[in-house]
Parts: sequence; C-alpha cells; structure tokens
Amino acid sequence: MRIEGSGALIAGGASGLGAASTRRLHGAGASVVIADLNEEKGAALVEELGDRARFIAVDVTDEDGVQAAVDAAADADGGLRISVCCAGIGWVERTTSKQAPHNLEYFSNVVKVNLIGTFNVLRLAATAMNANEPNEERERGVCINTSSAAAFEGQIGQVAYSASKGGIVGMTVPAARDLSSRGIRVVSIAPGLFDTPLLAALPEPARIELGKQAPFPARLGDPDEFAQLVTQIVENPMLNGTTIRLDGALRMAPR
Repeated sequence: MRIEGSGALIAGGASGLGAASTRRLHGAGASVVIADLNEEKGAALVEELGDRARFIAVDVTDEDGVQAAVDAAADADGGLRISVCCAGIGWVERTTSKQAPHNLEYFSNVVKVNLIGTFNVLRLAATAMNANEPNEERERGVCINTSSAAAFEGQIGQVAYSASKGGIVGMTVPAARDLSSRGIRVVSIAPGLFDTPLLAALPEPARIELGKQAPFPARLGDPDEFAQLVTQIVENPMLNGTTIRLDGALRMAPR
C-alpha cells in the first residue's frame, strides 16, 4: 500500500505512539486525520504539520464521533487507506485484595476504551475502505491496532489492561479473515516499554532502570521506532493477520 496520496486516520494520534505515527505517515505523503480527546495537543500537532493534517476531537467508544473522523479521512483524494488505533488507557489493581475485589466498573472501562474502542475504529474504518478502488495488489486498505507486551505477560495489577490488550491480539486473525475478500489487511503491534507520556513523569534513573529490562536494546523504545513499524506494515502487503512484538526481546516479570 502506498502511503503517499492516501488518507490516514490515527486514533489517539495527538501524543505518544500515535503522534509519532502521525508524523511518519504525514512525512511520507499521507493526508492525516488525528482523532483524539486532547484538543490542545491535537491542534498543536496540526499546526506543526500544516497542510494535509486535520484534528477531530473523538472518544473512540463513541460511534458518531469515530464515524465523523472516518468520514473526514475518507474525503482525502486517495480515500481512507490507512487506519492506526493507538488510543488506550491503563489501570493498576489486583484481582482481589484484603479489602475488596477488583472494582468492576474500572475493569469494564479499561476494556471499553482499549478493546471495544479499538474494534469501533476498526469496523468503521474498514467499512469506509470497502468503497476504495483496489490497487495493483487488489488491496483497499490496512488497519493497524495497538496491543501490548502485557497481552502475553501481564504483571501483577495489570489484569484489566492485559485482558483488554489480549482481546486485541485475539481479534486480529478473525478480523483479517473477515476482511480478506475485500483486500483489507489487519495487523496488531504489541509494544514493550516505550518512552511515552505514560512514563514521562518517572525520574530519569527509574526510566533507565525500566529500559534495562529489555535484553537488547536495553533501553526504552523510541515512539518513532513504533511509527517506523507502522509504515513498514502499510507498505508490505504480506503482513496480515498477525501481532508483531516490538519489545527488544522483553519478557515482563511478575512485578
């Protein structure tokens, strides 16, 4: 899939992994729609990028909001060809404690945003891609979702987060099979520890120690390395129906 001349939707695209993906895709010639709740960061990124960039305030669990963002991306000259979902939240709580069981509302909210929100973006973006003329590879589009290394080795207290990210892994193959007849690919990325706003508040020594958990390279991942993989997935038509770990061979310890 050619990036240049394509419309791209990046959910959660105003910061972190999403912002890096937005910059990479825009730099490669895509018209980008940034769908995010953070209006300040979204507007700043649009100002930075200039032409071919637009921001829409979106909650990924809201059907009408995501549809509006999809429609905006589909208005690009090449149509909506690329969908990247990086939107997500975290929560730390054990399944039970001496005081009480895990808060069910918090568990539900993490699953709603991370898993159901990702599926909401996937289903609506894929529907718009259906209208595209296929390219020479008979391809109409590619949908990239963000899982996590926690989908495979969730740490203590990550039961909600791991369940939500494991769900993204689980739906990757069936979604790719569902959409195969239409020439739409589905791939998930499972990043390990990356230098994102989530870790920015930690002291630098703590961030260095976290990065050393990865065998090689023994550091936090750079968001641009995530974005680089996004562009490689878009451009390689044989990448489909799989989850790619991007973690420096990290395997998370229990705590």
